[in-house]
Amino acid sequence: MASENVRPLRRRQKVVAAVDLPGVPAGTYGRIQLVNGFSWVRYRVHFDNGEELGFLDRDQLVTAKERKREGAA
Repeated sequence: MASENVRPLRRRQKVVAAVDLPGVPAGTYGRIQLVNGFSWVRYRVHFDNGEELGFLDRDQLVTAKERKREGAA
């Protein structure tokens, strides 16, 4: 997924891990807790499996809509 074609995420938005992360397998749902940064926007996410990770890049996360669209293709 190209970063320049992807919209930034919002606080409290539901997301899915697009890749395996430490303690979080790809496909795990979560919710954005914090959005931080100007030139490099990063996210803190609380995942449904109880893990909370910070400094996540947009390329590591997808929205539920994006995931459904990828599955339909």
